[in-house]
Amino acid sequence: MALRAEDGKKPPHRTFFSSTGGGRVRLRTLINLRWLAVAGQSASLFLVYFALAYPLPFLHCAAVILASVVLNIALALHYAASQRLSNREATFYLAFDVAQLGALLYFTGGITNPFALMFLAPVVIAATSLNLSNTMILVFCAFGAVSVIGMWHEPLPWPEAESLMLPPLYQVGIWSALVLGIGFTAVYAWRIASESARMSAGLSATQLALSRERRMASIGALATAAAHELGTPLSTIAVVARELERVLPENSPEIEDARLLREQAERCRAIIARLAHPEEDMLGGIARLPLGAFLDDIARHHRCEDVEVLVRMVAVREDDMVPQVWRVPELVHGLGNILENAVDFAQSRVTLEARWDGSELYVTMDDDGPGFAPEILEVLGEPYVTSRPGHHAPGETTMMPDAPIDGHEGMGLGFFIAKVLLEQTGGLVQATNPPGGGARVAISWARGVIDGPEPLISTDVE
Repeated sequence: MALRAEDGKKPPHRTFFSSTGGGRVRLRTLINLRWLAVAGQSASLFLVYFALAYPLPFLHCAAVILASVVLNIALALHYAASQRLSNREATFYLAFDVAQLGALLYFTGGITNPFALMFLAPVVIAATSLNLSNTMILVFCAFGAVSVIGMWHEPLPWPEAESLMLPPLYQVGIWSALVLGIGFTAVYAWRIASESARMSAGLSATQLALSRERRMASIGALATAAAHELGTPLSTIAVVARELERVLPENSPEIEDARLLREQAERCRAIIARLAHPEEDMLGGIARLPLGAFLDDIARHHRCEDVEVLVRMVAVREDDMVPQVWRVPELVHGLGNILENAVDFAQSRVTLEARWDGSELYVTMDDDGPGFAPEILEVLGEPYVTSRPGHHAPGETTMMPDAPIDGHEGMGLGFFIAKVLLEQTGGLVQATNPPGGGARVAISWARGVIDGPEPLISTDVE
């Protein structure tokens, strides 16, 4: 039980400089941000040159700002307003912003200019919207620009009667602060954005899985209603067919038709009888079952020749009544998914044990497999985490926002979906490696949540 997450195809490999991506960056957003930068740069340039009368290469700075204006106009004319950029295109345009800012700072003091802090803007935009490889390209572009203008730059605009010469050691400190700030901010922003995207995609897959279970429940309820409605006419057909068999002569050519009609009517009655009790073959409508019968019903779908699944019931006091739990989709799918995972990794046995007392109800699943990898226990329950053969190395997490949600199974979502669904029922899920070996997943509920008189379960996945 190395990871305890569903297996499947390995996510597509992403090249270092990817031209394909999720299209998460709108061109209009970059254009608007660039117009904002142009407005700020122009205001600063006019203020310093005309209002404060500080000497600076005005025409050179204006040409650099004009380059951004020309690019914005060209993009607005060439692309539609709703255009979404690929990772490669967004990286190119953000790299242009880094170069433009570097050129402007070259003419106005380099890293001694307080506005050198604006290098953070394109890097943060890349970190929150692009993949890691393209984000690192922007980070290295920013590092390069900071380093170049740190060594070569025009003097900082200052009153002619005064002079400001920062010591070289202080300038090295400014360079170090910019490099560390850009690096730390980029990594932190990318990490937060990637976790948010993975969680959003995982929750979408969870909602899809739950909706499938609900559709099964609706089908079961519809089948039960249809069986009830069809029962009476089929009984009438069967009675008429028997009467025809009784009154027709044995050698009559119509008696075979009457016998066939009766047999088919009986067959239809048998089919709708099974539909009237869908819990024997499918999820069916919500019902209340003894805890032992509920767990055994889940276990029977995962028993196989290689692995034995045992169900044990342990009461703290002998006079305690067996809890009656609600057979709702969240419990069926959540417990079934974890049990399926345990069976996949077990060598020969999985033990499904239920305990209860006056305050809590516990369900534990133990298997005799290899147990959880230590590095996996730290991230177990997060979406898109898997270490099955053919997948990423244990502990490696992968953000796959482009993966189709409909194909969620096999992408490290099994344990995540099960955990989310069980937590929606008020359960607490914990995974450990017991001292005797193997792996253990324990779920606990307060009494009255899943075994109360009413199904007190919130099914809205937030």
